Amino acid sequence: MMDAPPADQVKQEAILTAALAVMCQYGYRRTSMGDIAQAAGMSRPALYQHFQGKEDIARRMVEVYFDTAARAVSQALAGTGSVEDLLARGLAAKTGPMVRDMLDSPHGAELLDVKDSHAREVVAAGTARLTGVFADWLAREAAAGRVRLDGTAEEVAVLILGALDGIKRPPYAQFVEARERLAHVLGRGLATGS
Repeated sequence: MMDAPPADQVKQEAILTAALAVMCQYGYRRTSMGDIAQAAGMSRPALYQHFQGKEDIARRMVEVYFDTAARAVSQALAGTGSVEDLLARGLAAKTGPMVRDMLDSPHGAELLDVKDSHAREVVAAGTARLTGVFADWLAREAAAGRVRLDGTAEEVAVLILGALDGIKRPPYAQFVEARERLAHVLGRGLATGS
């Protein structure tokens, strides 16, 4: 039997969920700590017991995003299927529900910019971690003779993730179409055909 997460962790997850919903509704700049507290069902003083401010919440949201994405991508790339299918699953896993909510928001572009202004170091570490996950997969696929790499596995992983970030813009449905095209083009280009 698994232990239940600590009450503090459960409360912080509820705060982050509420914060994302409010930020998607009002945008990052217009969202106040009072808005977040109200959405989380607590007082502002109680909210400040968990987070120092809106920037602290934004940083933690980015950390949670990268932790979740790294696990989801690892799992997706560990499956079976063609290179194109696995790449499509890996890219979809990187851009899960949080990205969907942000891109479907009228404030999507603003929310995507928050990570660069309030969580640069978290983004750098998270991106490095995801690059490693994709690079490990590419190295395994190359060793199995399923892909050919023009450069190191890490260099190709950087290109894949850079291309994915380059097409990330609202609305989510258009992003998904572009992401699927990207996976198709890159997957076919990487596959050896064997």
